[in-house]
Amino acid sequence: MRVITGTARGRRLKELPGLETRPTTGKVKEAVFSAIQFDIEDAAVLDLFAGTGQMGIEALSRGAAKADFVDQRRAAADLIRENLALCRLEGTVHCTDAFAFLSTVRSPYDIIFLDPPYGAGTLQRALSQICQFDILQEHGIMVCESPLGEDLPPLGPSYALHRTYRYGKIQVTIYRKETVQ
Repeated sequence: MRVITGTARGRRLKELPGLETRPTTGKVKEAVFSAIQFDIEDAAVLDLFAGTGQMGIEALSRGAAKADFVDQRRAAADLIRENLALCRLEGTVHCTDAFAFLSTVRSPYDIIFLDPPYGAGTLQRALSQICQFDILQEHGIMVCESPLGEDLPPLGPSYALHRTYRYGKIQVTIYRKETVQ
């Protein structure tokens, strides 16, 4: 697992041992960043359910202004800090429950990456809370990774489904927040 491009290009990121973390594949990561490449510069990024932190780190490497990383596991939070240091990047790591974190956000984000553990409705609950707390900036983007065929809920009137991509057994859904008049 490497940073694709930007200031940390080619840096190898560390991974957690075991099967508890499922890092986004290189092919999927490349496709996601191709789809949002013009929205990254100076963006405020949230990498929710961050795992290794690779999505937020890739965004920082490509010019995002700031990134918050959230994972409730101490080992994951420590690994994200280590990966940030390896890449000589700065971000804020929160070792807390994702839903508790969402309820405390005070500044909206331009890009939110969501790749929670599959099953149990975690992605749907996170999307619902993000909309409820209105933490996505106008014209902001949410990138959701889920198993192929998982139905995602319709979101509020200002959230539009932009596109869904399929990669083997994975689907990536991108929502954009639009101006409601």
